[in-house]
Amino acid sequence: MTDQDGLHGATHLECTGTGEKVESEKLIGLSAAGKPLFARYDLDLISSSFTRESVACRSADLWRYQEVLPVRNRGSQIRLGEGWTPLIDAHRTATRMGIRRVWVKDEGQNPTGSFKDRGLCLAVSRALELGAEEVAIPSAGNAGSAAAAYAAAAGLRAHVVVPTDTPTAILEEISALGADLQLLDGLISDCGLVVRQGVEKNGWFDLSTLKEPYRIEGKKTMGYEICEQLGWRLPDAIVYPTGGGTGLIGMWKAFDEMEQLGWIGSERPKMFTVQAAGCAPMVRAWEAGHDAAEVWSGASTYASGLRVPGAVGDFLILRALRESGGGAVAVPDHSMAEWVEKLGIDTGIFAAPEGGATAAALPILLDKGMINEDDEILLLNTGSGLKYVGMKPLD
Repeated sequence: MTDQDGLHGATHLECTGTGEKVESEKLIGLSAAGKPLFARYDLDLISSSFTRESVACRSADLWRYQEVLPVRNRGSQIRLGEGWTPLIDAHRTATRMGIRRVWVKDEGQNPTGSFKDRGLCLAVSRALELGAEEVAIPSAGNAGSAAAAYAAAAGLRAHVVVPTDTPTAILEEISALGADLQLLDGLISDCGLVVRQGVEKNGWFDLSTLKEPYRIEGKKTMGYEICEQLGWRLPDAIVYPTGGGTGLIGMWKAFDEMEQLGWIGSERPKMFTVQAAGCAPMVRAWEAGHDAAEVWSGASTYASGLRVPGAVGDFLILRALRESGGGAVAVPDHSMAEWVEKLGIDTGIFAAPEGGATAAALPILLDKGMINEDDEILLLNTGSGLKYVGMKPLD
């Protein structure tokens, strides 16, 4: 398929539950089966021109992979400098842990200070292209900032609903970016109900995690970047702080696409989910051998991005963990805070609590034999610690 600027690979959407093909050129949420939709591409068509060599000299942002991104018209590509975040060699942390190699992918260096910029960049760009006028999102924090930023850049009205205990810095950011901000005494799931009412009543386009097809396309670029930044190879394991899990699902999708393009072989890293001890539905489901996760009651953690009691893509997360030979562990808030400090001392990165959680998980994974000392491990720091200044661990 072609667009005004050249070859483009996007062809259709596909239901992750049934495999049904769905037309992509209209605003759409979940499939008819109530499952997330994946964007699909004609990778054979673009493989001769979209090569590892062809991307090497492109812009240092996520749009360097535009052939496997769904936005057809470059005029709809909203750009704030998202993506191509640094991969930091955390050699002191590796020594502290007794692990051969530890990398930190520092997503705190995105425009609004978190990895949420990747997903909302694509979701808002595609919504703009398909004619949306107002967008809405329930958020535990950083996604609200990202939605507000990209909607502002696109000239769209944004409605953001967040819990009242969202970090103050994030609330200030959302307001400064011109979004309609609503605070709710509850969890992100409660905020989702409010957004759904606004969608039904006012026709807003819902940007909720995996309830539209394109946030995952932005998040998958982390997988492309990690591979490219490591010289077109993958680490032994990726440790990912999981709330809604879009990034983990997206990276797993990216690895399959890269194999089909001939960029990598069949090798895959072990994928590990890390959650807060006070909100660990995926850990509970993985340990029980379930294919889906029950909603977590009484979710509690100061890492707002991990305070997600139920994930729409739970079955996709669990599938990736099992297919990769990885797993899931939970860490308490105080361990996250301790490792935020240790990572800072070791690397110069002021990580968000979610990033601290990935480091806190390593001793647990080692002790359980899920990773070993000879492994090359990549940690995802999903945001800047500056967004959480003043927030204290809850345990």
